[in-house]
Amino acid sequence: MLVAAAVCPCPPLLVPEVAAGAAPELDATRAACADALAVVAAARPELLLVVGPASADGRGPHRAGARGSFRGFGVPLDVRLGTGEPQDRPLPSSLAVGAWLLDRVRWSGAPVEGLGVDERLAPERALAVGREIAARAERVALLVMGDGSACRTLKAPGYLDERATAFDALAARALGDADIAALAALDARLGVELKAAGRAPWQILAGAAEDVSLTGSLLHDDAPYGVGYLVAAWS
Repeated sequence: MLVAAAVCPCPPLLVPEVAAGAAPELDATRAACADALAVVAAARPELLLVVGPASADGRGPHRAGARGSFRGFGVPLDVRLGTGEPQDRPLPSSLAVGAWLLDRVRWSGAPVEGLGVDERLAPERALAVGREIAARAERVALLVMGDGSACRTLKAPGYLDERATAFDALAARALGDADIAALAALDARLGVELKAAGRAPWQILAGAAEDVSLTGSLLHDDAPYGVGYLVAAWS
């Protein structure tokens, strides 16, 4: 059963060493992520699952002890997802950022595992995955990694799309209100067109929360690089 969740964006720029001179620009986002994880820790879960978007080679489960790296971004920094035997398959970027966030707050609670998902995952399948996750233990928590649209400004990775602001606003309201129906109804095709990497992970959260009554709080909503960064906590 799902008892808590933290929703965080997953840009590698969250890691100060990657952001370098621009690191202070995301201090508020990092602080909000830490606050969201504090809510999860207070729920005392038996299992914490980190869910985030991944390319084909990073999809599927990642057991405790899986390693990730930011060396591809020019930074000699490695992370590990919880404790356990190292795995051959590296963490996708989103889960590596999640592992870094957990290291940053010195997570010492429940065992941690990861799940990399296809950004194009159909909503029905995302909801089903969420249900499966919630059934894994008596007290399950999620760290849900994923960005909003990447089309908020002319300089955004996806250029400017006038639909992006409304999409992100809808997602922000749903995450802040723990509105499962609104999350489940997010348009998957539009999410792909707007490069919203968080759409599928958010809908996995919706599936996991179907049989419980959780309260949500939106802790952060910004788009400093034309990409929607949302942080929320459910408990």
